[in-house]
Amino acid sequence: MFDLAGMACAAKAVTPALVWDFVEGGSGRELSVDANRSALDSLAVVPRVLRGVSTPAPACTLLGTRAELPVAIAPMAYQRLLHPDGELAAARAAKLAGVPFIVPMLSSIAVETVASSAADLWFQLYWLRDRGLTAELLARAEAAGCRAVVLTVDVPRMGRRLRDLRNGFALPHDVRAAHFPVNQAETAQRHTGDGSAVADHTREAFDPALNWSHIEWLRARTSLPIVLKGLLDPRDALQARESGVDALVVSNHGGRQLDGALPAIDALPAVRAAVGDGCEVFFDSGVRSGLDVLRALASGAHGVLLGRPALHGLSVAGTEGLLHSLTLLRSEFEDAMVLSGCQDVHEIAELRTAPMPDRISRRGVIA
Repeated sequence: MFDLAGMACAAKAVTPALVWDFVEGGSGRELSVDANRSALDSLAVVPRVLRGVSTPAPACTLLGTRAELPVAIAPMAYQRLLHPDGELAAARAAKLAGVPFIVPMLSSIAVETVASSAADLWFQLYWLRDRGLTAELLARAEAAGCRAVVLTVDVPRMGRRLRDLRNGFALPHDVRAAHFPVNQAETAQRHTGDGSAVADHTREAFDPALNWSHIEWLRARTSLPIVLKGLLDPRDALQARESGVDALVVSNHGGRQLDGALPAIDALPAVRAAVGDGCEVFFDSGVRSGLDVLRALASGAHGVLLGRPALHGLSVAGTEGLLHSLTLLRSEFEDAMVLSGCQDVHEIAELRTAPMPDRISRRGVIA
């Protein structure tokens, strides 16, 4: 396989249909899923020439620690649906590739076990109705060596993911939310014959009343960097910076929350302009190639979070499969760096971007 699209095809061939729908599906009519890709493909990069770039340097610093690529593995739930070793296999691949791995709160393997990978770990939180469990998970993440907290803020409730609703999706008996007590986690495994058991579990567990005062609560309980994931409006980004958060993730949750939300790449420049150098800005939602990483950095991001393509590699061959996906991504990114005249990630930030002219068709023919 020569690109991440090939890995996706291979993953679809070996992944059960219901699980594939759970991974690939978006909310509603999946308008935002499609729009994320259209927006990225509509973003042209203006390359520089005569720059003497022969050996690009893709390494960077993310939240104060060196990463071999400006990439982290996004937090994605229940990875044992894709491979028996789930999040542990994924973290091992991240370690080998030299990039951070974000342990999902809805992980199917506990953070303490994932930490045995020795990867650079960040820990994702959703805001729970059970404040005691929230505090407990935060303490467990710190004790396990996680060095950042990623609070996902765009899920007051799970979006209406019609594929899961139609499929009556529920977790199999051998996959569960490892960070939850059994009596709470089993909701996601309970087949009701109609609707999504996973959505039922999040409806029970997540507190939709999350607001800015809770950021203060979180800051008072940890010295770790705090990352807010799921912002699109520069007004929210400015308030986040004023609230003292360390980083933001510009994201529409991969099209899985508000259907019709602005594509994240279209929101990125305004968010970066709003916060300036006050905090790091990451990007996710629709990344499918090294060129997409370059596009995001040229649009103002410090790094990107890789979502579904990571799961594709995991599904194909566990640690080796995900490592292959990351190797492909690195090759594509380095190629894009050389061809755009960028020696390092700092030079990518100086590139210009522009809308891809509508008159150019996919075949390169004047329309």
